[in-house]
Amino acid sequence: MSELELQGWTPWPEDFARLYRELGYWRGQTLADLLADRARHQPQRLALVCGERRWTYRELHRQSLQLALGLHRLGIQRQDRVIVQLPNVAEFFTVCFALFRLGALPVFALPAHRRAEITHFCELAQAKAWIVADRDGGFDFRELARQVVNAAPSLQQVVVCGDAGEFIALDSLLATVGESDFSRTVLSGTDFTGTASSATAPQEDTTLMELSLAEQALPSGPAASDVAFLQLSGGSTGLPKLIPRTHDDYLYSVRASASICELDQHSVYLCALPAAHNFPLSSPGTLGTFYTGGTVVLARRPTPDDCFPLIAKEGVTVTALVPPLAMVWLDAASKRKSDLHSLQLLQVGGARFSAEAARRVKPVLGCRLQQVFGMAEGLVNYTRLDDTDDIIASTQGRPISPADEIRVVDDEDQTVLPGETGHLLTRGPYTIRGYFRADEHNRRAFTADGFYRTGDIVRQLPGGHLIVEGRAKDQINRGGDKVAAEEVENHLLAHPAVHDAALVAMPDAFLGEKTCAFVVTRGDAPRAIELLRFLQGRGLAGYKIPDRIEFIAQLPKTGVGKVNKRELRERIAHRLGATAE
Repeated sequence: MSELELQGWTPWPEDFARLYRELGYWRGQTLADLLADRARHQPQRLALVCGERRWTYRELHRQSLQLALGLHRLGIQRQDRVIVQLPNVAEFFTVCFALFRLGALPVFALPAHRRAEITHFCELAQAKAWIVADRDGGFDFRELARQVVNAAPSLQQVVVCGDAGEFIALDSLLATVGESDFSRTVLSGTDFTGTASSATAPQEDTTLMELSLAEQALPSGPAASDVAFLQLSGGSTGLPKLIPRTHDDYLYSVRASASICELDQHSVYLCALPAAHNFPLSSPGTLGTFYTGGTVVLARRPTPDDCFPLIAKEGVTVTALVPPLAMVWLDAASKRKSDLHSLQLLQVGGARFSAEAARRVKPVLGCRLQQVFGMAEGLVNYTRLDDTDDIIASTQGRPISPADEIRVVDDEDQTVLPGETGHLLTRGPYTIRGYFRADEHNRRAFTADGFYRTGDIVRQLPGGHLIVEGRAKDQINRGGDKVAAEEVENHLLAHPAVHDAALVAMPDAFLGEKTCAFVVTRGDAPRAIELLRFLQGRGLAGYKIPDRIEFIAQLPKTGVGKVNKRELRERIAHRLGATAE
């Protein structure tokens, strides 16, 4: 650990950390180093495409350093937490790399999050700043900011990408070194490479000089063992937990993923899912593409109408989708003549992908399929590119690392027989040892010897591949968006007419699961639309609003007095089946 340690997180035990360094998994590189190295070795390669903007690695690095300098002058310091809530725009990456360079910690919120979630993140992380878009998808985030600033005492600055209104404009923070500083450096005879320079340096030398000056104006960066950022858990109990990832552990996952997926400098990655999601960020995602010197193409929406033309225009070779979107793409590709010949690999993850759908990918889209099963807490599994068609279609892959330790256990934490179904436990060089500032939850979520209880029910095949059978936690996977039942139930219980509530999954052919809220009311039941508007008014993200509300006289209970959610799931599934008939 560095001399400045973040409070509230659990590092790896020193003997494990030493082993991971000796084995070469942790290499002492930071995420800021990743971009700087690429800008140094391949400065003119195309790094990022966002609409009409096309940035080389040097341009991306320069923008990030300028923003780092501006944020530093704004008062953002090492280990300050900054909520980052941006859509798929180039600024997402300049913001991230700027914060990485400063050693400040992005807290990755999603564009779908609203007042309830953002306020929670600000309070839990004690966030000093929030960087947000002006508008996205028809929603005005500046109005949201006006609500949040009054509820989050730690929040000192709101920075807006676009029309900032009364807040700070992100573009205004793109600081440049002063002309006098530049002149002094030239006259002193030093430049980016440390060799002699002249006052008549060409434009290339001027650019290098500006990069050097920006670096010199910034404080020293973080250590690779420091926490780099905080991601969000899927959240099975209440609001999401914060997941601390270090530079060392996350970059190992990125490097290993890029190798498994055979990315190189010719790879063109289409970022169709929200950029802050762990899947498109690191599996191998945008960071894996930057690591190998490839090109990242940003799509504002993951629809075929948006993405198919980008695939044709930019020669996209790889992209990642959740199962419902993969189904939409398959249907669209089978009905229209789209130029998808450059696409070599489609990754599908975030929820289980049916074997029937998986077998359609190659004949319909003309590319290989790779199933991905992972979690922001760490463990990531891939089907390999040389796996058989049957393994690719029917499993969710095997772990990245030979150091990933897997246990499949019963309800008493006893290892089950090979091939039997059980709870998935894991630990390894990129799986966290504890959530941020969540001591009580950590005692339940981790074993005494450091294994993370993933909440997934799996079977493991002899070759190491996992088949995900379901979830043990009270969480609903709505097409890849994780909905914590307890969180939504607590919001429903805040309505004066609601006596009790239980949220359960109901089957859906498109999303896999949707949400159904069973509600017990006091007196006359309010209309379902009233409850839905109530939840919207409490600032709940749209994907968490129940898809269906069922009013019920009382919730069924188990023998020990707990709500019998299995019975509720069976009840709604039966009702939907009867309706379909």
